[in-house]
Amino acid sequence: MADNSKASSQTQPVLLAVAVGNTRTAAGVFIGNQLDRSERWVNAETPNPADRLADLVSRSGTRAAAVASVNEPVAKTVCDALGTLLPADPGVFRIGTDLPIEIPHNLKDASTVGQDRLLCALGAYSRARQACIVVDTGTAVTINFVDGEGTFHGGAILPGLGMMLRSLHTSTAAIPDISPCHEPDAATPWGRDTADAIAVGVRAAIVGAVHELVMKYAEHYEGYPQVVATGGDAVRLFSNDDVVEHIVPDLQLLGIKAVCDVALAGEEEVSS
Repeated sequence: MADNSKASSQTQPVLLAVAVGNTRTAAGVFIGNQLDRSERWVNAETPNPADRLADLVSRSGTRAAAVASVNEPVAKTVCDALGTLLPADPGVFRIGTDLPIEIPHNLKDASTVGQDRLLCALGAYSRARQACIVVDTGTAVTINFVDGEGTFHGGAILPGLGMMLRSLHTSTAAIPDISPCHEPDAATPWGRDTADAIAVGVRAAIVGAVHELVMKYAEHYEGYPQVVATGGDAVRLFSNDDVVEHIVPDLQLLGIKAVCDVALAGEEEVSS
């Protein structure tokens, strides 16, 4: 993604959005309404993300950051690092604490829903402005439904690609530990050795679940929503899929930006 100069950002509001997941962290700089650049790193390989964050802050000149998280220990490390990089005003805001996620819902208990699910739904709807099915392929896979009015209805949760592979390895005596990056031989639809058989099986489990639930959601809604995928394994699973229409890697960051826009609009309304 293009890396605009700090000078070009001085006339527009600049925001650093950070989404801390169970496995990975994503961070992106918004200049005005545009995502200027984004980065990702694996949490276990980056115990101190200060250098990554410092680079984003120094290149953009941002004075504000918004942090969403489903992994509090890593989020604390991120926020501590940002606290040393940014001025106190405006500083670092936590999604859900300082900035509520304003999305209408039809849930039994919204307090149990992860921020990542709500933010991806908000990001998808703010982008499409129509009914969406949002597939997030992270540590877990979530398949959520947002109607044409932007109401979040809930969805489904299943193990992600890495979790399935680890479970097969740790729960059996002989199944090997293979990487999520392992590409099975495409010459046949079945695996001709154990590693390929595992890769074929776990990918089919996730893709098949998505296809099945998309059809069920569409039948219940009596319309066919736009299907959007995001997350670390989205390209690997859905790059040539007939059901998933769009792959948007930065969907959760778009959701964070939407939360900040709503909060800013509310402040302007109060002050006017």
